[in-house]
Amino acid sequence: MLQYKRILLKLSGEALAGTDGYGINADMLHRYAEEIREAKEMGAQIALVIGGGNIFRGMSDAAANMDRVQADYMGMLATVINSLAFQDALESRGVFTRLQSAIKMEQIAEPFIRRRAIRHLEKGRVVIFGGGTGNPYFTTDTAASLRAIEIEADVIVKGTRVNGVYDSDPEKNPDAEFFPRISYLDVIRKNLRVMDMTAITLCRENVLPIVVMNMNEKGNFTRLLRGEEVGTLVKGETN
Repeated sequence: MLQYKRILLKLSGEALAGTDGYGINADMLHRYAEEIREAKEMGAQIALVIGGGNIFRGMSDAAANMDRVQADYMGMLATVINSLAFQDALESRGVFTRLQSAIKMEQIAEPFIRRRAIRHLEKGRVVIFGGGTGNPYFTTDTAASLRAIEIEADVIVKGTRVNGVYDSDPEKNPDAEFFPRISYLDVIRKNLRVMDMTAITLCRENVLPIVVMNMNEKGNFTRLLRGEEVGTLVKGETN
């Protein structure tokens, strides 16, 4: 029996870039697609939100002199590019998918319709949500929280390249403290970089747990679904 039946998986655009630093690294893309295929075969219902920072980020140096709204829309389009790449990688493995965009682009994606998204999940399709929330000033973390609440997901899984939540960056500080469990309030109080504060607040108000884990370690995703303790669990209580 799966610990979580319906999951929203949030991946950053930087994760797709791998060691290249920018663009889409084919090896990383296919590694993630394989993990999702295996989880799907276990019976999980999976939705995806992918960032766009590997292509363009509204808050990046490249956008420093741009109008914020214009830059954010460029970032939303970057998420759609990543979503299309993910859709192709999944379907090449026989996984049926649907791409829904918060910005209308009928030739390549369905518009986001909540009931249709839920129906796709019930029919065994992986649903990819592109275009963020469709509004500037909101991150893809917030989009992930919003979509997870809308589709009544059991959990948000945030895939990172570290093992979970620490009190500082473990890649820079070898003595960083790891938190196997932590509350929403402690994330906010300690100003930990789990997700942005809007996303955390949405999850807290809707009692939606978050698991932060290393998506680059093969098998972590399926181990989590089997009920093993993987990464950090963020929820209302820490005990």
